[in-house]
Amino acid sequence: MTNTMSGPLAGIRVLDLGQYIAGPSACQTLADLGADVLKVESLRGDQARGIGTFGEAMVQAYNRDKRSIALDLGQEEARVILHKLLAEADVLVQNFRNGSAERLGIGADELSGRYPRLVHGSVTGFGVNGPSSARPGLDIAAQAEFGLMHATGEAEGEPQRLGLAVADVAAANALATGILAALYQRTATGRGAHVQTSLMEATLAMQAANWGEYTITGRAPRRKGNGQAHAAPAADVVTLADGKIVLSAYTAEKWSALCHLIERPDMIDDPRFIDNPARVAHRQELLAALSEAFGTMTRDQVVARLLSAQIVCGAIRSFDDIADDKDVLASAILVDVADDAGWYTSPGLAFTLDGRRHTTSVAAPALGQHTAAVLHELGYTDQEVAGLLDSRVVGDSAFNCPSSKGSL
Repeated sequence: MTNTMSGPLAGIRVLDLGQYIAGPSACQTLADLGADVLKVESLRGDQARGIGTFGEAMVQAYNRDKRSIALDLGQEEARVILHKLLAEADVLVQNFRNGSAERLGIGADELSGRYPRLVHGSVTGFGVNGPSSARPGLDIAAQAEFGLMHATGEAEGEPQRLGLAVADVAAANALATGILAALYQRTATGRGAHVQTSLMEATLAMQAANWGEYTITGRAPRRKGNGQAHAAPAADVVTLADGKIVLSAYTAEKWSALCHLIERPDMIDDPRFIDNPARVAHRQELLAALSEAFGTMTRDQVVARLLSAQIVCGAIRSFDDIADDKDVLASAILVDVADDAGWYTSPGLAFTLDGRRHTTSVAAPALGQHTAAVLHELGYTDQEVAGLLDSRVVGDSAFNCPSSKGSL
């Protein structure tokens, strides 16, 4: 495998056997940081390739600057190729259902014995030790079973999923962090490690504050819509002439500043609003006063006024608004990525190192796009590669793959 990219992980080789988001997203972080990432797919490809436009967007979002080799790991010859790749790799990532890696001969114990320096990263749905370890795990199941949906939505409404695959993304971030820690540990010990996480663990870890409140008070978090349960105004939404904003001004200082800003100093000492418990109890009356003060103004006007008083606020905006946001553009987090269909824009890494954002901008590969090149790097001749293609041990983007395009 070769890598022409620079970055903190230059020289690190990664095999990405992941599907959908959790595994590929973790590997995308490593690729952005300079690792050489080879996406190892079945002849049908990452399952995201087969679920329409959103699936293709998923492929592009989490597979930039990777190469793709298609292997039928049900065949012994394909597993031989995989082990040749493993002999040169630093990291293997997979999010198979529990037991699948062992059936393929790439379980953690076997890999540790054969490749002691290898870091093996795995993501499951429900962990590996409990009674649900064999269950298939998708993002929505984790959101449902571990508290997110129960606590999201209007107080009297239906539980709501969050508007993104948040459990998958959180698990990917956890896995990438664990892999980086294992690589650092390897510099001292000379040995790799098995990094394990699950959608369950990542979902619970995100809710540390809610869990702490639950253990202290004995009351489970509940749906309450907008607005925090014990403070007001806090994360409250106000409707304006051209949309909505959210604001928080629940400390005594900020509450006083807000009252003066809307020319209602009488509200400061009003018994209904004298402190947070009172304001929470009379939240609707408080919001009515804010709507009366701001309702005929635009979002830009109200945000400017609130910021002049150092009150935390934000206009509620769609992607159409965000695409041209000056702060977003100044951050350079959005990168333009060229592919066969033209180009698209994708967020890169959410951090910089010494002011530099190590984000790649090479489009996700088509299924099996680099199969022949990778096999040649492993020493296979043209004739041997042709034979492997003919026997469907491997596939490439021009021959033998049922679905070959990874572009939008």
